[in-house]
Amino acid sequence: MHILLIEDQKKLAGNIRQFLELEHYAVTVAHDGKEGFEKAMTQEPDLLILDINLPGMDGYLICHMLRQNKKTMPILMLTARGKQQEVVHGLNIGADDYLVKPFDLDELLARVRALLRRQAPEKQARLSAAGVTVDTNTQEVWKGKKKVELSPKEYALFEFLLRNKGQVQDRPRIIEHVWGGRDELMFSQTVDVHVAYLRRKLGKDAIKTVPGKGYLVPA
Repeated sequence: MHILLIEDQKKLAGNIRQFLELEHYAVTVAHDGKEGFEKAMTQEPDLLILDINLPGMDGYLICHMLRQNKKTMPILMLTARGKQQEVVHGLNIGADDYLVKPFDLDELLARVRALLRRQAPEKQARLSAAGVTVDTNTQEVWKGKKKVELSPKEYALFEFLLRNKGQVQDRPRIIEHVWGGRDELMFSQTVDVHVAYLRRKLGKDAIKTVPGKGYLVPA
């Protein structure tokens, strides 16, 4: 699952990102409202965590414009502005939930999971291909009857490819969705190495290489 976090406090954003990545989520971070809005419009995240007080464009405007543009991803507003009228305004313009700072990371995780579960009718919880089954609720991976342990990034990569089964994904798109597009990871070898790890654990037929284009999980 790919989460976009728009938060201008870099230390807080880093802590949230690290925490969610340990839970096998791919997290992209934007520290500026305009940059965050562009990412939300183009990256198709599964969930948006949105601060309100942002440079460039505030969270209320971002939320309103995304809904105006028919973007339906769940939006969790994360802010120090907790007055009732502000909460009501955020919900009225399209936010799905509202968490006031300071907050506990476990509560944030619970709300993230709850919002993602609401998408269950649109996104299957149990996925399978090439003899491998993934339960996205428990994040367990099975090859036949044998449970396979994957690292957080291995899991995120395989789930992303599995959700797009039969569709070739190039390396830049994979890096954006699995690694959040971090500059230090913008090279193809990162993807290639993790694909190699997955093939060792899941079998060489679990992920196919399409020369010159990228990777796919066969339909």
